[in-house]
Amino acid sequence: MGRPLQVAGPAVRAVQRVTAAALGPYQSAVVRIGFAGAWLLFLLRELPHRRELYGPDGPWSWDMAQQLIAKNGAFTGLMWSDSVVWFEIVFAVAVLSSALLLIGWRTRTMSVLFMFGVLSLQNRSIFMGDGGDNVIHLMAIYLVLTRCGQVWSLDARRAARGADGVRRDRIGPVLWSCLGVFLVIGSATDRIHADLWLVIVFWGVWVGQGLWWAANRYAPDGEPRALLDVLANLLHNAALVVIMAEVCLVYATAGWYKIQGSRWQDGTALYYPLKLDYFSPWPELSSLLAASGVIVMLVTYGTVMVQVAFPFTLLNRRVKNVLLALMMLEHAAIAVVLGLPFFSLAMIAADAVFLPTPFLRWLGDRVSGLGKRLFARPGVSLPEQRSDSPEQTRTLVG
Repeated sequence: MGRPLQVAGPAVRAVQRVTAAALGPYQSAVVRIGFAGAWLLFLLRELPHRRELYGPDGPWSWDMAQQLIAKNGAFTGLMWSDSVVWFEIVFAVAVLSSALLLIGWRTRTMSVLFMFGVLSLQNRSIFMGDGGDNVIHLMAIYLVLTRCGQVWSLDARRAARGADGVRRDRIGPVLWSCLGVFLVIGSATDRIHADLWLVIVFWGVWVGQGLWWAANRYAPDGEPRALLDVLANLLHNAALVVIMAEVCLVYATAGWYKIQGSRWQDGTALYYPLKLDYFSPWPELSSLLAASGVIVMLVTYGTVMVQVAFPFTLLNRRVKNVLLALMMLEHAAIAVVLGLPFFSLAMIAADAVFLPTPFLRWLGDRVSGLGKRLFARPGVSLPEQRSDSPEQTRTLVG
């Protein structure tokens, strides 16, 4: 009789762990900030060229895009109308949702609008991006399922006000109603003709948000609220695991494909992009690096070894942290040397899901303290920092 209890005990604890709390609050927050910031900076940089990249003035014409969408079934709101006004509206939604997701305002709704903007623009002109666009494309979908506004967000500050903040909330219901009208019109006019799973996501999030608000408003301590909390935690934790697996898969496949290439095998692969004008924003620096055979060989082999080894280092926290720092430095170097800043920002944001919680809390405290010192009024003392409870700092990656 004792043995079944011993078997059931760990199982019960495991279920409680993944349902009682949304794990990795700091990791999910930094992923949210990183990807929203990277996409926002890209859109702002390309603001003068937006119509050539994704709009009516681009080389990838409306008819060509329509033919491609008819074949691959990809979702893009830009194909709902060829009007210039509609294009400007979609682009504005993409910029605004990125900015609001970055600061954590209504993160659940903004994450859906963020996904809408990313998919609409990228699927409209699929040849306008680089590897960073593919990562943002995937993470925009995963972020919808996460509770990425638990910390470092305006939502967290509003939640700290407790039930009064929920009862006095007027913006949430208005925003929910507007999005509902948009979904009804889109479904009734067959504008939302994407894959079934994406339609389910749009409607599922809308219905879930309505139930969540109603439970918080009328039964904050009842069973419906507890059930919704458990479901949200399950979705968040599952999405966080998928994000981690995605990052490992990206590095593992990239590393093993590099091993099969002859230029990576002989240690000269880095030399060739350094000699391309397109990847040489600093020609003198590129020429200096390309002139050193030792540097080219070390970086080439080092890149392959780090990418292949990283998924296996998750079994050892210290080794994982060392390789994580090396990969982030590598992406920072790629941004400077090869002129791919947004690809590097996207990859660094993806890597951040593995950053240890103590480091993220320390970083958050430093940034918060700096902000308070910069904006504090003379003669006003700063409040003491309140440390989070162990329950709040629990994480999947340590």
